[in-house]
Amino acid sequence: MPPFPTALALAAAYADGSSDPLSVLEAALADAKAMPEVFISLSVERARREALASRARWQAGQPLSVLDGVPVAWKDLFDMAGSITTAGSQTRREHPPARTDAALVRALSRAGMVNLGKTNLSEFAYSGLGLNPHFGTPCNLATSGVPRVPGGSSSGSAIAVAAGVVPLAMGTDTAGSLRVPAAFNGLIGYRSSRSRYAFTGVFELARSLDALGPLARSVADIVVLDQLLRARLDETMLQPAPLQTVRLYVDPQWLDDPRLEPAVRSNLESALQRLAEMGAQVKRRPIKALREALQLVERGHWIGAAEAFTRHQALLDSDQATALDPHVRQRLEAARNLPASLQIRLYQQADSLRRQLAEELDGAVVIGPTVAHVAPPLAPLEADEALFRATNLATLRLTMPGSLLDMPGVALPSGRDADGLPTSLLLSATNGADDALLRVALSTEAALATL
Repeated sequence: MPPFPTALALAAAYADGSSDPLSVLEAALADAKAMPEVFISLSVERARREALASRARWQAGQPLSVLDGVPVAWKDLFDMAGSITTAGSQTRREHPPARTDAALVRALSRAGMVNLGKTNLSEFAYSGLGLNPHFGTPCNLATSGVPRVPGGSSSGSAIAVAAGVVPLAMGTDTAGSLRVPAAFNGLIGYRSSRSRYAFTGVFELARSLDALGPLARSVADIVVLDQLLRARLDETMLQPAPLQTVRLYVDPQWLDDPRLEPAVRSNLESALQRLAEMGAQVKRRPIKALREALQLVERGHWIGAAEAFTRHQALLDSDQATALDPHVRQRLEAARNLPASLQIRLYQQADSLRRQLAEELDGAVVIGPTVAHVAPPLAPLEADEALFRATNLATLRLTMPGSLLDMPGVALPSGRDADGLPTSLLLSATNGADDALLRVALSTEAALATL
């Protein structure tokens, strides 16, 4: 555990003079340089300028924000001026550097945060496991035994937080790419509603599904970061929702699924019991819209596949296609012949299911497992294409329906299995209900801290 595990704890150390942004940055740079598979690039000169300026502001008692001087890392889909946005792909190594910062990078820079650098990811963000043959695969730190996958696609961002290099890292989530690595690494991951943040300067994968959000060790850090990203300060957002007012719906189909590993199920059941004991209204009931969305996923009817193929068709048709990760290339090519009629029907079905979900939930929050299993071993997935495909789909299976319905979600640690590997639960709400969801996440985190 790092000396300041949360961003707010680090900022408090700046305020009382027990630490300063420059010394924290230098330690973070040293750690990051020792983890080349986690960071694709480091913004050393920029970060030092930002840390020096932040130190002066804290010494003068004039920080730009509560997180002034806190280091943050960015998944290498976000543009940073002067840095190449590789999207984790060998094919983009020679692209020109970005001329300007992505909108969210600018927002946190204005708040005084220190931009450490760009983190690794699955190529083009198109895998839930986090493997990358071009820049290396970040190592899951949850176990010292058999190497296990970090989760993807925001693999580097998750490991940067798990290793204590930074307390906050930004990622993206198209089918589970924030929630899955949070689950595999015992972190908190927040997938926002798509309309919550500006996408300017972010390399896209699937336009109708891509969402943005952070990984952290505390929900409070995420709430404060969210306010800085939107330039909206509201102290009431840090007040947990009273559990007596919270309605939680859990679909029995999720709990009864034989693919759910025993530790994932038992830890979730313990969490449900604790939340009910503390006053939450926990109801087990079918959620038809989510079940129908899951059926689409299991039939292979995924809007993101068509959009990802369209985004990369020119590359797939070029000589550079052979330089792609074979796993990613195969997934992209699988959608080449998807009928346009099916694509249009999927857009229509998704819109209808979103409306149906809002009626079913009526303000309630869905709770369930984030992933049905703990982080799987890495080596077999690198060696076996069929196993990789099956495991990738199994890993993303429970997060993809929420993406299709544009549900904001917060993945929270729920415990560990017998081998010490993290399990995770997922809180999700209807599109646009992010504020309410984050307050429920605050109260859920507090309740589970006593387990």
